[in-house]
Amino acid sequence: MQAFVIIAILALLIAASLYVAPRKASLDGFFGGAGEDGTAPGLWTLVFSQVTTWIFARSLMNAAILGFFYGIAGTLAYAAYYGSFLTGGFIVGRLRAKGARSVQDWLTEEYGAIGTACYNLVIALRLLSEVFANLIVVGLIFAAILPDMGIAKDASIIIVAVFALAYSAWGGLSASLRTDVVQMVLFLVVFAIAFVALLVSPGFSLGAVITAPGASGGYLGWVLMIVAALQVFSYPVHDPVMMDRGFVADEATTRKSFIHAFWISTVCIIFFGFFGIQASLQGAQYEGQLIGTWATMFPGWVFTLLLVSLLVSAISTLDSALASASRLVVEELKLAPRTLNGGRGAMVVFAVLGTALTLAETQSLFDAVAVSGTASMFLTPVIVVTLLMGRSVAIWAYLVSFFAAILGAAAYFARGSEFMASLLVEGHKYEQLLQICIVVLVIGFAAVLAGSKRAVRVEA
Repeated sequence: MQAFVIIAILALLIAASLYVAPRKASLDGFFGGAGEDGTAPGLWTLVFSQVTTWIFARSLMNAAILGFFYGIAGTLAYAAYYGSFLTGGFIVGRLRAKGARSVQDWLTEEYGAIGTACYNLVIALRLLSEVFANLIVVGLIFAAILPDMGIAKDASIIIVAVFALAYSAWGGLSASLRTDVVQMVLFLVVFAIAFVALLVSPGFSLGAVITAPGASGGYLGWVLMIVAALQVFSYPVHDPVMMDRGFVADEATTRKSFIHAFWISTVCIIFFGFFGIQASLQGAQYEGQLIGTWATMFPGWVFTLLLVSLLVSAISTLDSALASASRLVVEELKLAPRTLNGGRGAMVVFAVLGTALTLAETQSLFDAVAVSGTASMFLTPVIVVTLLMGRSVAIWAYLVSFFAAILGAAAYFARGSEFMASLLVEGHKYEQLLQICIVVLVIGFAAVLAGSKRAVRVEA
């Protein structure tokens, strides 16, 4: 019965998404998010789209898992990444004030084709990771609710990927924006019911939750909090889904959308983390990345609502990632013609690659998601020195910062090797990640400051 309900809700969600997708696609709508009448999206369309694409399934799971192991510190550490809406909104405002129409537009002006190519490489990997990170959660859910059906996991991954691709390919960014509203409303309703059920459940204590140390103690949660603080300035810029939405509406609407998206998404992430914290307080065993744990903890209907929340967030992020992938390939990389079919072809490539990686079931997928934040850190010194200090940075300094971040990401990915173990501190992976982040920033700032000079103002 539980599996039937979840599948039925998923089918209704997909049908609703197909229904609200624009009937007629245009180039401005597909790549720029304009409505069928050519107008820009309104405030709450933009807010809901920002939120639902950032509280994606893997993020919700991470907040809960970190809450389980590291208590409130773990959940707050993950929530700290949502400060990216504030830093991202600030950066978008500065770029638009300079007349830039995208991050790539600004980078091309400052560093030419090489500088933009470095950035595009990082965001392409980010988009691909968003596809498989969400499909992983879809597979986990259906493996849990249909344990006797061996093909349930792989079949669900393929089916969800195909349907998300179907309506995304029909309308591009405009379809993503419109369907995000429907998906966000459903998420809020379903999750609100589940959260209230948690609050009134026997044995729940808000005081215990907000002071919980977690199953492994809170120390590593605070370590991760420092990592988040170091990454939060560059993290939003390397997410094309957020950045694309920073240039589709007027500046006042955009600024308000980032502020509202910040507090709504932060609240959702923290409240979802409570489910992981409560599991640790009850002494539950960690099973199936908490999905198996929740199945034994909560009544069937609450467990169903949690899974539906995860599925909704997975689908909403998939369509947004595919829309941004099409814009990247067509408008930035110019690897396909600026036509609807050119954009759709790019979506197909990213959907197929992401699905294939998910089906491969390698543990390195989880690391690939984690290292994207480290790879993006080359942008932090560049943004601080150029946008805050008003100085120009030489291309060689930009490249030093870039390669330092890429090597840092590679170091984290290969931290288990004998060579990397000899260079990194002996400790937990989050302690090693903190070390890597500090080194990357020290090298990046040293190079960028050394290669900077006062920007020359050109009088009109």
